Amino acid sequence: MKLYDFDGMFEEKLADYIKRNPKGYTEKQWEDVIPVMYGKFGDTVIRSIGQTPNEFYAGQTDEQLVSSLRAHLKKGVPVSEFLCNAIESRHMEELLLPLLRGSDDEIAYAINLIGPCRAALPEYMRLIVQSDSEDVCNTCVDNVKEFADDVKDETLQNYKNGVKPEYMLEILSRCTARRDEVFNILLAAFRTADDGVLALRASYLAAYGDERALPCLYKRIEDEGISYADFQELKFAIEALGGTYEKERDFSSDPYYDLIKSHGALDIDIFKGIK
Repeated sequence: MKLYDFDGMFEEKLADYIKRNPKGYTEKQWEDVIPVMYGKFGDTVIRSIGQTPNEFYAGQTDEQLVSSLRAHLKKGVPVSEFLCNAIESRHMEELLLPLLRGSDDEIAYAINLIGPCRAALPEYMRLIVQSDSEDVCNTCVDNVKEFADDVKDETLQNYKNGVKPEYMLEILSRCTARRDEVFNILLAAFRTADDGVLALRASYLAAYGDERALPCLYKRIEDEGISYADFQELKFAIEALGGTYEKERDFSSDPYYDLIKSHGALDIDIFKGIK
């Protein structure tokens, strides 16, 4: 099967364009322009091929697309977005599942291309437990959370056995079928949280959505020793569970507070997207 480095071709054309138009755009403008140009390149006929990159992959079968991906990774030929988009558009999860037991590159691509998928849950849970890669574990957790109830028992057992506890807490926080055992674990983890994981564990309580956690959140937010960042996440968790916290606090000695103040963004919540 013929492999084409479409990204390399695009970079050559881009370099030539920049050389001919050195003052065409500012560095900031290039950040917006390049993705647009790349998208147009996908619909540009490559003379040596007689097709556009998108047409080239559209003409391949599902099996050929997966074989192309594996070949690109094995031979070190850059994988273009055009190939990835062609795979994603066809929902070929079953064909991609074997890649989750392949090379590191195959695993990384498969996780992102498959995304949240019930059929992939066993492999995702295996990778969370076995992988040493934070990127792999984090992406698997993100994909599993949508089906947290399906893996609740396995996740509980892993947590009780001390297996990747932080990842297991994050998955448990997304369970929708209420169970006191899950709530009690999340609450106990929050109560014993040190400064390094306090914000995360508060976010787990917010995600789980059980208002019974409010008394513990109120108690912890009154701690005069908490950082401004932790205070913000605790306040968000309280509000997410239907509570309010209006007490004025002095964080003028907190370097993070000073950093935000110097940028005029006191209301920023850097943890809000970590759920």
